Amino acid sequence: MNILVLNSGSSSVKFQVVQTDQDLIAQDGDRCLAKGQVERIGSLALVSFQAAGRPPLKEDVPLRDYRAALDRIVRWVISPESGIEGVSSMADIHIVGHRVVHGGEKFRASVVIDDAVLEGIEDCIELAPLHNPANVRGIRAAAEVFGRGVPQVAVFDTSFHATMPETAYLYGIPYHLYRRYKIRRYGFHGTSHRYLAYRYRVINKIAKGDVNIITLHLGNGCSACAIKGGDSVNTSMGFTPLEGMVMGTRAGDVDVSVVEYLSHKEGMSLPDMITMLNKQSGLLGLSGLTSDMRELLEEEKENGDRRASLAIDVFCASARRYVGAYLAELGGADALVFSGGIGENSAAIRKRVCAGLEPLGVVLDEGRNAVLKKGQMGEISKNGNASRVKIFVIPTNEELLIARDSFRAVSGLPQPTFSPRKSRKP
Repeated sequence: MNILVLNSGSSSVKFQVVQTDQDLIAQDGDRCLAKGQVERIGSLALVSFQAAGRPPLKEDVPLRDYRAALDRIVRWVISPESGIEGVSSMADIHIVGHRVVHGGEKFRASVVIDDAVLEGIEDCIELAPLHNPANVRGIRAAAEVFGRGVPQVAVFDTSFHATMPETAYLYGIPYHLYRRYKIRRYGFHGTSHRYLAYRYRVINKIAKGDVNIITLHLGNGCSACAIKGGDSVNTSMGFTPLEGMVMGTRAGDVDVSVVEYLSHKEGMSLPDMITMLNKQSGLLGLSGLTSDMRELLEEEKENGDRRASLAIDVFCASARRYVGAYLAELGGADALVFSGGIGENSAAIRKRVCAGLEPLGVVLDEGRNAVLKKGQMGEISKNGNASRVKIFVIPTNEELLIARDSFRAVSGLPQPTFSPRKSRKP
């Protein structure tokens, strides 16, 4: 089956066309036939498409909305221009799979989208006002382009973390506020963390129940996950993706009293404060330069910029803090896995995150780390027993899991479900 995987953002759509079926899943032989993105939807959009074995297509074209953007994607995918084998008409797209950021407590597994599911996703908008509306627009656009004859599937960022126990997901606020408004830690990047756990299992030829690892998804958004027995038992992001590590433009963990204090001192409104914490903080706010880690590393190297170095150090320290905390929570781990745009591509950041973790059994091999090519999978820990905790770099592939989940959901095949760990109920 050919599955169109969509990741709809506030003004962008990323996509992949993935060929998969039951046999390909069993053989780990799924194929990415094409990928790309449309940015700046609503104005002169930037289109970037790439099919296997073909030169990339880049163009600027006016696209007024998600419907127009998706129509442009589909027209290219089925055109001779793309040259995608076995995809020459809309009938060759069998399923549309969507990344949906927030499923709340209702959606603990991927599901075929019908009116009730769409209503449930819309009900979660108040939990993810920056993300779910875009996901809904993508779903509605796909329904307009393909009609009801092509099934759509929602794959939720939050579902993998549904296995967290109450001790991990509850905040120390009055319990009735959780019961009434579902204020709790949900966690995000779940599809990425689930893929890393899966790929680690394949690499080491072990069963799911033997996967006891810590995963670091480091990019513009960052999160850590403690995985025990193949299940998420804790994660750094919380009620929203703002909590946790220092990120590109997000502050991460901040004492909430800072909001009241700055509101008084600066006269900032609550919406202004939330905007600052989400879009003007993190690496950007600390450095005063950029949210791009590559540029900060270059500034540090070429110009010795103190604030660039400071931002990098705070970023690495916040990641290291979560690694240490999760090693304690898990009672030790078999591996630490780096992923995401920064984690996969920056040997310098991996080295700085690991620095100081040696007493906890995390010992980096600097040579192996330095020679690992960008985007390449590999082990970078010291050989033998020098590092009790193995260190891996595994490029993430959320689109693959979205495609597989979509195939399983439509085919009625068993798929991963994530239920809460048993705990005492009040």
